[in-house]
Amino acid sequence: MMKSYRLRLSLLGIFILGLQPLVKAQFSLIGQLRTRTELRSGLGNLPIKGAPSAAFTSQRARLTFGYKMDRVTFGLAIQDVRVWGQDASTISNADGNKLMVHEAWADIVLLNRADTTIKSKAIDYLSLKIGRQELVYDDVRLLGNLDWLQQGRRFDAALLKAQHKGWALDLGVGFNQNTDAFGVAGTYYTPANVPTSALSTQNVTLAIPSGFLPTTGKGGVPVVTNAVSTNGQNQQFKSFQMAYLTRKFKTTKFSALVFKDDFQKYRVDSIGSATNGYVYGRRYDVMGTNSRVTYGAMLIGQAGQKTPVLWQAFGYLQSGKDRDGLQIKHAYHYGANVMFQRGALSAGPGYEVLSGNNDATIKPGETSRFDPLYGTPHRHWGYMDYFYVGTGSPAGGLQDAFLKFKYTGKRLTTTFDVHYFALANTTFNKMPDAAPATPLASKLGMEYDLIANYSLNKFTTVEAGYAIMSGTNTLEYTKQGTMNQKDKIGTWAYLMINIRPDFFATKK
Repeated sequence: MMKSYRLRLSLLGIFILGLQPLVKAQFSLIGQLRTRTELRSGLGNLPIKGAPSAAFTSQRARLTFGYKMDRVTFGLAIQDVRVWGQDASTISNADGNKLMVHEAWADIVLLNRADTTIKSKAIDYLSLKIGRQELVYDDVRLLGNLDWLQQGRRFDAALLKAQHKGWALDLGVGFNQNTDAFGVAGTYYTPANVPTSALSTQNVTLAIPSGFLPTTGKGGVPVVTNAVSTNGQNQQFKSFQMAYLTRKFKTTKFSALVFKDDFQKYRVDSIGSATNGYVYGRRYDVMGTNSRVTYGAMLIGQAGQKTPVLWQAFGYLQSGKDRDGLQIKHAYHYGANVMFQRGALSAGPGYEVLSGNNDATIKPGETSRFDPLYGTPHRHWGYMDYFYVGTGSPAGGLQDAFLKFKYTGKRLTTTFDVHYFALANTTFNKMPDAAPATPLASKLGMEYDLIANYSLNKFTTVEAGYAIMSGTNTLEYTKQGTMNQKDKIGTWAYLMINIRPDFFATKK
């Protein structure tokens, strides 16, 4: 019997080895373990004077499975995100879980000119990608997977992808809901990640009912300040529709984007009582949505051979109503940059503007603040994340003039970026001791970012970074509402180890 068992095991091993080329062609299994140790003293906002630095290590563990056949591609990514020590060594059910599905999608081929078994040849290629998926377009300026954050970003959506004669067109839709609405009338949508409790004006913790989003805490202090961006903040869209068109002409790539996102309307409300105090917020039970449209185009190209020059230019506009129902007037985002390459070295300047409100001309019920949608701000407006992320951004918009340097070796890549940040529009100083209609100085600060990335082997990289923000009173006031109460120098350092094994890879 033992001989029979060994024979069967040997035959199974031979069978699996024989299938290895087929398995490798159809299946993929990629792992990731990424740890990042950070030392923060002014990341995102200027630090309080004399405050000690914060140190911690966060971790992402992700397993990505892929399967591909002639007419279908399937993807599944499962991840666990946590801070070291966040959970006790032995946890209870009350601690919850952080294991989540990052992606789960299928891409079905509908038309393919290269496939002789499909009779229709109307266009070169057409497929439908449906499920939880990343949306990554161009330089992730407006739509990206926000991979810098350990949790990343994904969308529940359907994407129709077409290609014909060099052109590519993606049409996407998404519709969000809190539940399957069993026994519930209507399709009201409350933004995700709503806190379960909040502190009232009487310092009493109150439970947050369904459909209510608190916007102020004790004493009326806002929970979210200067929340111009919807990037991972407190209001997820209810639905979206998009169209993305692109084509490459020799060394120049053209792309155009139209993105419409709709936000559930709300009414101002409160919960609590005279005894326990009140929590003020928004009740999402109003019919209809506030719809916003973002549209524009981008050009990316290369000139020269011996000394290549990489260049980029773009421009976008926004119209409609923002998530709070304000009428969007003259909101824009434009910019350009170049990089001159010579061997392993490259350097170049750039400049871009995101519009904001002009206190001298803005009218009630209107806004001119451009929202950079669901991109990756960390990549564009400084690694210290002062703008268009979870800590908000100045209402006066942003100007960013920068100079970037890069060295690319066989294993070592280093970058050094210098940013000059300033307000894009006039912002008045409304401190009690300031004269009426006194404009703030436009300069927000200077940021210096130094990053080094070293490849240890095929699957492992080590990255280290150090950044300094030299801020001004304008930065402190427009981000935190105070003056001369924060240190004007913020620093940040990190060490990140990224291990991404390919479990079906073969040794050379």
